[in-house]
This record gives sequence, structure tokens and C-alpha cells, in this order.
Amino acid sequence: MGVGGTADFFYKEAQRLGYVARSAFKLLQIQKQHNIINRGATVLDLGCAPGGWLQVACQSLGPFHGGGSVLGVDTKKVKVPPLHCDSRVQTISADVTTLSHHRLRALSPKDKGFSVVLSDMCPLISGITTKDAALSFELGMRALDLALGNKIHLEPIDDDPSCSDDGKGVLKIGGHLVIKLLESEDAKEISQLSKPFFKKTSWLRPKATRPSSREIYLICQGLKPDAKI
Repeated sequence: MGVGGTADFFYKEAQRLGYVARSAFKLLQIQKQHNIINRGATVLDLGCAPGGWLQVACQSLGPFHGGGSVLGVDTKKVKVPPLHCDSRVQTISADVTTLSHHRLRALSPKDKGFSVVLSDMCPLISGITTKDAALSFELGMRALDLALGNKIHLEPIDDDPSCSDDGKGVLKIGGHLVIKLLESEDAKEISQLSKPFFKKTSWLRPKATRPSSREIYLICQGLKPDAKI
């Protein structure tokens, strides 16, 4: 299969199966290999446009009566896809780089946080390798900060002056975190920073990734209750 063949295959498969984007197959592979979304999970999807990961996340929750929820956040207004999603999926339009821990946690079920945090955020690719990697690193660090909060001693960001942000991360103990990054030394730094907090960390380059892309996923499983650095 040629360079364009892989992309064509997953694009056509997405259309055939009712997924809004070929990126759905990336999360499907992550889920198949690592089982990060359990039945009834509470999922946060950062950078959720156009909605392929919302679909896979909702499917992974299991039957409707089993509960669970998926919240998608994106700077764009994202409509919940009609296929593979139900009323457990909601989206909001917000800038993740300025969204406070407090506000985000308030959007979780009973304000208790999320059992899974997914970040498929990626900067607009300029083609300048170092610039793109640096921007990807910033988004990856933001996802890590929102998930872990003051555990990693990053400065909290509060977009609402009337509400103090306690800096508490939105990922529940025992929860899982997935972050998309562009391969670089900076990406390795995020991996090293994450390791002390989770029972297991690993890398995955999904088969649905375009051959020309440098994207790779950091998969962090099982947030420890007492992790400190």
C-alpha cells in the first residue's frame, strides 16, 4: 500500500462505518490495546473537533443504562455526531489554554473529575519542525497540567477573576491520560515528567497515522494516589 493508500483506506473506512474522521481509528486502536475507557467511565476529550474521538469514547462506555459521560472541549463549536453518540455526550466551546481547573472540574459529573482525560490537541502545522514540536509540547503540557494540577507544580491558570483556582487536577485517582505529541526531545520530557505519577506509561503510533506525520501518543495508565516528585 502506498503512502497515500493508508490514508485513503482509513478515510474510506471512516465513511463506511459512520465516523466523522479517520482519527477515530487511532482511539479505537488505543482502546483495543490499552482498554483505557471502561464501562460507565467519565471522559474528558480535549481538542475534540471534529468529533471522531467523541464517537469512539461513547461507544466504549457500554450500554446507555450503564451510565458514564463524555465531555468534549474545543475552541471550535463542535456538534455532537448523530452516529455512535447518545445523550451522554456533550461539548463546550472554550480555550483549553486558559480554562481553569476549577471551571473544568465543575463540568464533570458531581464535580468529582474525570476517570479518563484524552488530548488529541495539535497545533496548526507550519512545516517548521522545531516550531511545531515546541507548540505541540505546550499543548501537551497544558493537558498534563489540567489532568494533574498542582501535583506537578505548574502555575494554575484562571480565566475567571471572580473564581479562585485551587489548581487541583481534574483526573481521578486510578484514571488514565492520553496525550498526542509530535516526536521530539520535548515529547520525551513530558514522558519523563509523567512517569512518577502513573503505574504505567507507554508510547503508541497508531496505524491510522499518516506516514508523513510525526505524531505519537503518550498513554499514561493508573494515576497513583500518593505520587510526588
